[in-house]
Amino acid sequence: MLQVEGLVHFTIPVKDLDRSETFYTEILGLKRIRRNNHMVFMRTPDNQHFVLTYSDNPIDPNVGDKHEIHTAFRVTSAEYDRALVFLASKQVRVFKQEDRRSGTFQGRSAYFHDPDRNVIEIIDLQKPPQDESQD
Repeated sequence: MLQVEGLVHFTIPVKDLDRSETFYTEILGLKRIRRNNHMVFMRTPDNQHFVLTYSDNPIDPNVGDKHEIHTAFRVTSAEYDRALVFLASKQVRVFKQEDRRSGTFQGRSAYFHDPDRNVIEIIDLQKPPQDESQD
């Protein structure tokens, strides 16, 4: 098998780079590190990277308000509470909240859509994932 060392980046498909860059920088507070004619390279405060990439294909990963396909960003407890108020003030509809006390990722979560209907989760992660595999 391969010996992967870690994650470099992941890609989120978008239709309008300007609109998406604005959403991810001004709503989620993430940093743009570079841009070309079809991609915006983004960074989180803990130095994780992802790329907003223009897609010719339709973007609709989930039906309605389902959220099985999503991208999750970690926030602090205080920021989670503040984020809910901030999102509402920006007319970003949180369509689901949950407080998971069991499972792989435990904590309070809120789900909402980006401008292309990609689902974004913010989570006040209370318990780090436990590795249940046996080597």
